[in-house]
Amino acid sequence: MNSLQIWLAIAGGVVLIVLVAHSAWNNRKNQPRQADPLVTDAEREALVGPMPDRAGEPGFDDAESAAARDAQPLGSETSDGQLEAQLEDRLQASVAKPVLMLDALIDVIATMELDAPISGDAALAAMPPTRRVGSKALMLEGLNAESGENEPVRAGVRYSAFQMGIQLANRQGALNEIEFSEFVVKTSAFAEAMGTTPEFPDMLEVISQARELDQFASTCDAQLSFTLQALRSAWSPGYVQQCAARLGFVPGVIPGRMVISASQPALPPVLVLQFDTRAALTDDPASSPIRRFTLHLDVPLVAQEELPFQRLCELAMAMAKDMEGQITDDQGQAVTIQAMARIHHEIEGLYSTLAERDIPAGSPQARRLFS
Repeated sequence: MNSLQIWLAIAGGVVLIVLVAHSAWNNRKNQPRQADPLVTDAEREALVGPMPDRAGEPGFDDAESAAARDAQPLGSETSDGQLEAQLEDRLQASVAKPVLMLDALIDVIATMELDAPISGDAALAAMPPTRRVGSKALMLEGLNAESGENEPVRAGVRYSAFQMGIQLANRQGALNEIEFSEFVVKTSAFAEAMGTTPEFPDMLEVISQARELDQFASTCDAQLSFTLQALRSAWSPGYVQQCAARLGFVPGVIPGRMVISASQPALPPVLVLQFDTRAALTDDPASSPIRRFTLHLDVPLVAQEELPFQRLCELAMAMAKDMEGQITDDQGQAVTIQAMARIHHEIEGLYSTLAERDIPAGSPQARRLFS
């Protein structure tokens, strides 16, 4: 083999190596960015919940001492009685659910007086099997014979009066004549079983009130979404979840969904992060590319005190910086700081409008009206 052939062979080998290296680099570049395999304690808690404390002696601490540490603020000492009270308060707060009550602002209400108290068991048994009228829930309350206050009817309690109601409007529209007639039929059947006669408001007034409330709600029903789009490499589901967990998001019930929880339990989330559900459910999530996801805020459902829009903007900008993404609207247009400021001003006006109507954002009335 002469020197020319040797040099040609060397040149061909170099070209082949360059092509293989370029192909490998290109494949690596197009692979979705993966989550960091090293998960911090904060990220683990955000993704799977708090881990047990293993500090102390070689064996695990008992449940009572672990609970005591969780309940005791840093730098303070509590007695056994105080500790039990703190644990009880936290347990009640974790399971407490907001009680939805009828409200003349958003409900049409039929009242029923009774000659003698009736048990909640009998009232619940007389309720119609389908507790809905069209797209709206049918609600029953009773006047507790002992406390003298209205409350959702419960078994084992006696009531001296009842009132049944249905929403005037929700996101499916205003109460119409057919729905009002069905409400009258179901309420009358319940009242007959209770041995009384209901009193209904005038239908024409109710329908007019329902349409006006529906129009008002339509002007205040703001649902905002920011989209984060990848500028370079796509993301894997694990990478998105890890980056979101660092900023306080926790997994939601639906795959591909993460949320920022409200400060009070059992309330709607402050913010929702949503990416492709199919990517979250695929057999190989690491190879499922995600090029965009949305951050969603349902303005009327979240109290102003939670500062939801400010948090939406801060989180969107932080994630765009960390993940090399761009913030856009649902039309794909870049969202600027000036646009965020303009939207913030409009949302503050919406909060004021809802408060003036005595239906502040995040209140039980607002959560029902905008459901």
